[in-house]
Amino acid sequence: MNTSETIKWLVYAQVVHFAHLSEQLIESEQDKLLRYAQEQQLESIPRHLTSVHVIDCIGNNEPINNTALAEKMDLSKASITKISAKLLEEGYIKRRQLNDNKKEIYFSLTAKGRQVFELHQQLHKLKEERFMQLLKPFTEAELHAILRFLQSVSAHWTKKEPE
Repeated sequence: MNTSETIKWLVYAQVVHFAHLSEQLIESEQDKLLRYAQEQQLESIPRHLTSVHVIDCIGNNEPINNTALAEKMDLSKASITKISAKLLEEGYIKRRQLNDNKKEIYFSLTAKGRQVFELHQQLHKLKEERFMQLLKPFTEAELHAILRFLQSVSAHWTKKEPE
C-alpha cells in the first residue's frame, strides 16, 4: 500500500473515531447542561437536547413561526409542531399572532425559556472558546484544507445511500 492509501485509511479511521466521540459528546452536553442548570438553580430544563436547541433557535430569531423554525433547524414541520407543543405545555415558549398577520402563529420565549436560552448560550460560548484554542496552531492554508474536508464529509453523510 502506498503512502497516500495509508493516509486515506488513517483519515477514515479518525473520521469513524470522530463520529463515535460525537455521540458521546452529545450525551455529555445534556449532562453538563443539567449540572449548569442545577448550579444556577433553574427550576427545570427540557429533557431532550433537541428541545433545548429549539429554545435556542427561537431565542435567536423571535418571533419565529413553525415553518421558519423547521427550516432553520433542518427538521420537519411535524417534528417542530410536536416539540413546540411540549415546550408550550412546559412553559418554555409562548405563541402569539402578530398584528399584521392574524393567520400565522409565532413563538417567543417565556421568562423560563429565556433562562434556558441564556444558559445554553453560555455553554456554547465556552465550547466555542475551547475550539478556537484548538485551531490556533494551524496555518490559514491548513484551516482551509480542514474546512474543505469537513464540508466534504458533511455532504457525503447527508447523501442518502441506496437501500
